[in-house]
Amino acid sequence: MDSDSSDFENRQIDHNQFTSLQQLDFQPLSEKYPPAHRMVSLASTLVILLLMVFILFQPFVELPDKLLTFFSIVCFVWSFIGLIIFAYRYFADPKKAFAIRQQDISYKSGLIFRSIITQPILRIQHVELKRGPIDRKLGLACLQVFSAGGSMHTFEIPGLELADAENMRQYILSHKDLGLHG
Repeated sequence: MDSDSSDFENRQIDHNQFTSLQQLDFQPLSEKYPPAHRMVSLASTLVILLLMVFILFQPFVELPDKLLTFFSIVCFVWSFIGLIIFAYRYFADPKKAFAIRQQDISYKSGLIFRSIITQPILRIQHVELKRGPIDRKLGLACLQVFSAGGSMHTFEIPGLELADAENMRQYILSHKDLGLHG
């Protein structure tokens, strides 16, 4: 029998010793993110609504009465859904936050269904910065964290200042192999 197998231990841990994820010092996203996210939502709703109104009042083809009624109802329902999404984002976006510790990175989100996702840095395969046109205009970035063994990202942290996102990415990349090599 080799000495490594005799050193194996699996002691029970007192659950009162755990650090609660709720007690982490979560950092809020950039203050530029919530209004920009709401404006994108509002603009998307308005563009689709304007397209439907154009179809409703276009002069090229006379639409049957049933189709006119249907489009009117769809316009109303779409406006209501857009308003609900805007209101949800108004209250939910300020609740999004992140925390980085020496061994892991956490992200919390949600208004009704709240979640906290924590990824050990040692299990991170790679990290990407994603920036759309609005993010570039505002100097923001989204940090995508990919777990080892998965093709999809584990989670993403939107609305980070570009410099903060780059620093976080560099920290994760420089520390992800620390447990294995030092």
